[in-house]
Amino acid sequence: MSDPSVRAFYDALAPDYHRIFADWDASMAHQAAVLGAFVREDLGPGPHRVLDCSCGIGTQAIGLALAGHRVVGSDISPVAAARAAQEAAARGAVVPTAAADMRRLPFASSVFDVVVCADNSLAHLLTAPDVEAALAGMGRVLRDGGLLVLTLRDYDEIRRTRPAAPPPQVSEDSGGRVITFQLWQWHDDGERYDLEHFQLADGAGDDWAVRVRRTTSWALARSQLTEFVAGAGFVDVRWHDPAAGGFYQPVLTARAAG
Repeated sequence: MSDPSVRAFYDALAPDYHRIFADWDASMAHQAAVLGAFVREDLGPGPHRVLDCSCGIGTQAIGLALAGHRVVGSDISPVAAARAAQEAAARGAVVPTAAADMRRLPFASSVFDVVVCADNSLAHLLTAPDVEAALAGMGRVLRDGGLLVLTLRDYDEIRRTRPAAPPPQVSEDSGGRVITFQLWQWHDDGERYDLEHFQLADGAGDDWAVRVRRTTSWALARSQLTEFVAGAGFVDVRWHDPAAGGFYQPVLTARAAG
């Protein structure tokens, strides 16, 4: 993982991240409902102490806080983390945030009931030691029996086909229309890929403003991530497909041993 590269990618994307969604607030509410259902199933209704260790601008953290949980957010991007706290306050929620690398979480041990790492964030860790360090830290800050919730792209299928791009997304707000799309360049190992993230914003007249950000991801297969999670000491590792679970990506849940 190239820390400056990933941090720069999300620092640059933070002001426009909400424009990926047709309706960001509706998406926050839906994702909180789905992830909250996983939490209730394993830990009961709560409220629970939740760490969103890749909170970005708050898509999952804010929704979970509005649902009544006590949420803390952290993210490698200080710009994104600061925006998450501001957006939460604007909606009447309290979400303290910190700029932090998920491999070096700055929180005391055993203080959270739930750790969330969503939106394909773990894929920015490009080596086994990086993934192992992140999962070890997530396990450390969870209480015994606490719940880990990870979401990733469906990389089993993606690695089979190795597409050059995922489908584009179109949104519209008071600033006009935005088209978001990515181009992927696969590495020779067939697992990692460089991505160019484009946003075309509708400008005045016939002009479009083009914003491009670049980073690299590791397309972790389910078997690989399951092995990493079990190796970090988690138990009861389960996968939940979008069709059954309702989240837009496959979800992995696991329990901290103890």
